[in-house]
Amino acid sequence: MTDNGTRKLAIINSKGTLDMAYPGLVLANAARMNGIEVVLFYTFWGMDIINKKKQQKLLVTPVGNPAMGMPNFIGIIPGVQQMATHMMKKTIDDLDLPPIDEFMEMVHDAGAKFYACKMSVDMLGLSEDDFVPQVESVVSAMDFLDIAEGAQIIFI
Repeated sequence: MTDNGTRKLAIINSKGTLDMAYPGLVLANAARMNGIEVVLFYTFWGMDIINKKKQQKLLVTPVGNPAMGMPNFIGIIPGVQQMATHMMKKTIDDLDLPPIDEFMEMVHDAGAKFYACKMSVDMLGLSEDDFVPQVESVVSAMDFLDIAEGAQIIFI
């Protein structure tokens, strides 16, 4: 809870796969619908979700994901990753969920704030020009902690 008594949620997104892009956006959308202030911080591989060139190419990675219900060695077979991605995109479409770019725009228009991690930007050789327009700015971890002051923090 912030000093003025309003609820606040900070979501840290650290993974850049299709299946990990949605949880943060779903939580942010639900929070905004409940009047909760929302800030999202994208770091490490989560930067792919806000990267203009990569956002539409996110994949589902079955290797190392026990929830996929398949042995890891099957996930390395050529085409399995694309098949898993296709299946998830079909399910997303069947559920009438918006694609990531539209969902991000919707959540941003509802008042959520998006930030990119300065250290990750430097490590990956990115610049602010690489990001979708919803990204407010590139901030350090210390700056984000100041922005997220008083928030419930969720790490994805």
